[in-house]
Amino acid sequence: MINTVAVVGTGVIGASWAALFLSHGLDVVATDPAPGAEERLRADVAATGLAAHGRLSFVDDAATAAAGADFVQENGPERIDVKHDLFAAMDAAARPDVVLASSSSGLLPSVIATACSAHPERVLIGHPFNPPHLLPLVEVVPGERSGEAAVEAAIAFYTALGKKPIRLRHELPGHVANRLQAALWREAYSLIDRGVATVADIDTAIANGPGLRWALLGPFAVQHLSGGPGGIAHVLEHLGPPTEAWWRDMGDPSLTPELAAKIVAGVDAELDGTDQAELVARRDAALRALLASKAEHQLP
Repeated sequence: MINTVAVVGTGVIGASWAALFLSHGLDVVATDPAPGAEERLRADVAATGLAAHGRLSFVDDAATAAAGADFVQENGPERIDVKHDLFAAMDAAARPDVVLASSSSGLLPSVIATACSAHPERVLIGHPFNPPHLLPLVEVVPGERSGEAAVEAAIAFYTALGKKPIRLRHELPGHVANRLQAALWREAYSLIDRGVATVADIDTAIANGPGLRWALLGPFAVQHLSGGPGGIAHVLEHLGPPTEAWWRDMGDPSLTPELAAKIVAGVDAELDGTDQAELVARRDAALRALLASKAEHQLP
């Protein structure tokens, strides 16, 4: 039974995880080496607006946090050397049955687990989407040596928190959702590079077009509904050849300093005069309303 969760790394993702765990009555033992980390964590948890039914404590290092935990959620920097140091320490300290899950957005669990000489079978990826205390998705990615018991325990734990975990059948860089995002960003960056549209145009196109549909149903279900009575079979038959032509015409941009400058300038122009903290608060309020509406209408 999971009563205490170790949150290792308390930046944006770690703090959001901590707030979610606490709101479900779990005790959280957190650690982060950054100066002032405990104070920032407590402020960030309070800022989520979630009621904390569990207890939050802060310790000096990952080994101490893992030693008393029933589940570990690691959120350190996306650097394999840092992951290896953390997982070696946690593997040596945690009970053998405790899952060591990494929030890594793209690293492979098999590579992370090479640092674990005691129990590599309990290492896996549990990648959330930001902010984890609101967005339901968690990608559970086993590595070559991950045991089925650890995978099932992680999926059951995330599900009990109200998350919607998906299990990858093969590990690959970026997992699933980030690769899908990267595919869209690739063409978006190419359109900017070619001068086809502005940053604001592209954000408007997604936020007021396909993004609204994708928030309710996934891309395949949306495609199926767009085919009318014939469904996705009709879409693939009639729009498949044009889609293939679009694929062949899509760009292959390089993120040069010039392109990066265009994107940064475009975002600055789009959000000029906008208070970012206030925008995040409005975004989170809208996310809560959207999730409530999806639940009311029994959408996935």
